[in-house]
Amino acid sequence: MTQEMSAKEFIARRIALELKDGDTVNLGIGLPTLVANFLPPGVTLMLQSENGFLGIGPVPEEIAPIGQPRVVNAGGNPCSIIPGGSTFDTSISFALMRGGHLDACVLGGLQVAENGDLANWMVPGKNVPGMGGAMDLAVGARQVIVAMEHTAKGEKKIVKQCNLPLTVKGRVSTLVTELALFRFHEGRMVLEEYAPGVSVDQIRAETEAAFTVSNTLKEMAISRVGL
Repeated sequence: MTQEMSAKEFIARRIALELKDGDTVNLGIGLPTLVANFLPPGVTLMLQSENGFLGIGPVPEEIAPIGQPRVVNAGGNPCSIIPGGSTFDTSISFALMRGGHLDACVLGGLQVAENGDLANWMVPGKNVPGMGGAMDLAVGARQVIVAMEHTAKGEKKIVKQCNLPLTVKGRVSTLVTELALFRFHEGRMVLEEYAPGVSVDQIRAETEAAFTVSNTLKEMAISRVGL
């Protein structure tokens, strides 16, 4: 990560390399939506949104004012639909999510545990609009990729056991932070990549969870789109 690049952009650029041409993918609200900006040439995704879209496109050049009909994604932000895309009701959308029809989902995280548990939908005592589709996505998608910063306000987010309400148990397949990339293999967390200039000792110091180091440990590469 360079001084000019934010942690969130670095994470999104690395995750962009995980997705394959033709994949059907749900990008969660917040940091995960940045991934679409950095897809390498030749990689085109069919993006799904839980409020009933398949084939979400970029933000339209002209956005209808509030009060007039407009197309928005699950986060309430304006979007478009690519040629060949479709709209449908929420029941079909959640059937897609729960039925194993998504190649991957990219979700933000509040905590990830060393066994692949994820907590990402609420902090006790704070008002939230609802759990959304995170639980359905985390159970149904073939790959569950978590995009989150390694720590928050000095607190470690990669933990031995989540103490926030769980979204899903043992389903995280890949975790990407600004320091490292971990993969989960049969309930074990394995460090497979490190960010440029970051040591394994630094990663251990910032991580509560126990992890093993891959025999093929390497430096993280990122999408160079726009650089």
